[in-house]
Formats: sequence, C-alpha cells, structure tokens
Amino acid sequence: MRKISLVFLSAVFLVTTSLSATEPEPVSEASKQLFSQISELLDKKITVKEDLTATVMITINEDSEIVVISVDTGDEKLEQALKSRLNYEKVDLAPHHAGKLYKVPVRITA
Repeated sequence: MRKISLVFLSAVFLVTTSLSATEPEPVSEASKQLFSQISELLDKKITVKEDLTATVMITINEDSEIVVISVDTGDEKLEQALKSRLNYEKVDLAPHHAGKLYKVPVRITA
C-alpha cells in the first residue's frame, strides 16, 4: 500500500513539474495588431465608476469582422457594452486568420 501511494505521489510531482516548466506560447504579431485595434475600438467609449476587468473570447470571420464568442466578467453592463462595441466591427487583419480564436484580456479604468 505504501508503494502505491509513493508511486502516485511521484507521478503527481512529475506531471506538475513538467506542466510548470513549459513556456507560454509567444504572442504573434497578428495578435498584437488585433489587440491594438481592439484597444482603439474601446478607447474612451465605455465609462465606468470603478476599474473593471473582463476576458473576451473572439474570432474573426471571413469578412475580417470581430465576432464575440463570450465575455467573462462579473459586471453584466460591461459584458453588454463590450459585446455591442466589438461585435461585427471590421479589423485590418489578413484573411488567413479567419476562424482562429483569440482570448483578449480587457481592463476598463474609471
């Protein structure tokens, strides 16, 4: 019984060390360009009384338009504002990026 728990503990240690050792994927130039354009779309368009954060999952369609998949935030008004401001806005991005999912962190300051 002791050997089984020792083997299990070793396996858990090995998995967690290998997962933490992997480097994050570098942000591509297209992603940086997209994030910059999203920042311009949101600049001074949403006003809030306190700092808020959200994670927006988007994709780009064949017409180079942003399609909002989901908005992860605790503030419903911010969610609606982000969806209405970003959905189907044109972006300047190469057509071969269509269909790729992007996870965009958003911080709106008061």
